Amino acid sequence: MSVFDREVYKGRREKLKASMGSGQILLLGNVESSVNFKDNWYPFRQDSTLLYYTGIDIPGIHLIIDVDLGTETIYGDELTIDDVVWTGPLPSLSEIANKAGIETVKATAHLSKDVKPSQCSYLPPYRPEQTLLLADLLGKNIQDVTLNADKKLIKAIIAQRNIKEAREIAEMDEAVKFTYDMHLAVMKHARAGQYESDLVGIASSIAYKHQVGFAYPAILTKRGEVLHNHDHHGLLENGDMVLYDGGCESRSHYAGDITRTFPIGGKWQPLQKDLYDVVYDSYKQSVEAMRLGIAFKDVHLLACKVLCKGLKDLGFMKGDVDDAVANGAHTMFFQCGLGHMIGLDVHDMENLGEPLVGYSDKIVKSTEFGLKSLRLGRELKEGYAVTIEPGIYIIPSLIELRKSQGLYKDFINYDLLEKHASFGGIRLEDDFVITADGYKMIGDDIDIPRTSDEISAYMQQFS
Repeated sequence: MSVFDREVYKGRREKLKASMGSGQILLLGNVESSVNFKDNWYPFRQDSTLLYYTGIDIPGIHLIIDVDLGTETIYGDELTIDDVVWTGPLPSLSEIANKAGIETVKATAHLSKDVKPSQCSYLPPYRPEQTLLLADLLGKNIQDVTLNADKKLIKAIIAQRNIKEAREIAEMDEAVKFTYDMHLAVMKHARAGQYESDLVGIASSIAYKHQVGFAYPAILTKRGEVLHNHDHHGLLENGDMVLYDGGCESRSHYAGDITRTFPIGGKWQPLQKDLYDVVYDSYKQSVEAMRLGIAFKDVHLLACKVLCKGLKDLGFMKGDVDDAVANGAHTMFFQCGLGHMIGLDVHDMENLGEPLVGYSDKIVKSTEFGLKSLRLGRELKEGYAVTIEPGIYIIPSLIELRKSQGLYKDFINYDLLEKHASFGGIRLEDDFVITADGYKMIGDDIDIPRTSDEISAYMQQFS
């Protein structure tokens, strides 16, 4: 249930009401969702915005804040004896609402009576159940529901949630510590002859040990060039390089998001080590560049230039580094963005609209290949929590396409790149919060390897 004191949630709602000024705010919670028949449910995950403003973590709960009347009402249904047989006794809705600092509770049936369609501000739905409910409550067709989400409410919530409170950073610190524990266990137990799924099982056991779940499905693969590869059927052999992008939630659902790439057997092949060191150099310089007021887009472009310089030194690229990045040649190796906001969602508030969360009126999201995948571009402020995750991804189909298009001939050594087309991918990622004097790594009191030598030394202890 509520993680923080009721006054925290009351204060957050007061701030939201002040930002909106008038009208009615409708925040929908999530409901149980069936896998293949009614009572076989997916694991429940509460809507993050409802969590932020109430801390209530049970299905079927909705909130109306009437700014004009000064009222706050929780809507839900009490358990029946038939429910209790299956769930066991739970607190009443009044008890749950009281912990959020809300006095008024009504049955869900009253929601349709209390919603004022002409005054109601709501967020864009991301689940079909929410879309259907909103269409019914507001008398709109399904297509219009998403189009008419209130941009003023969206921007008010983004402005509030983007700045992480100290108590939130403490929760993220817990999430990252659990996540580091998970990564260390995976590296410790990785062996030739295992399947990728064996390592996912080890990661799951650590999450269960801490009584939490994954913040997102594990990306654990020797095919690291597939950016979001959720297939775990690969058989691991000595000489393979594994990319593991995995994160735990804290017990209050704040996310950790960490990536490590490591060699099976603990010994890097020469090119693996060389390219990992290029990624690490990009990571290190990007982290050191973060400060108040700098546009994250500029940090991303710096990371791209560092990658290009390292790749040029190794013969994969040629020509002027600045020109290479300006012409997009770096996207032959780095096709995604350097990082994103993180908080109650691993890609924080992405359901509210990535361009609104990660960008501003001053810095607009690009549509160019590579840059269009940069989820965060806006100027950094104190309290922003972000990831830094540069990488190198050698994608055979991309090489074939760009060469056939005659692109980047002045910057790419296609002969060498084609020779190593089956290399795979490398990513290195940690989580940070922006501070008054720069940045702080979240979970920084845990010793976890980052450099190629540190990773090799750690793994060889157990080989």
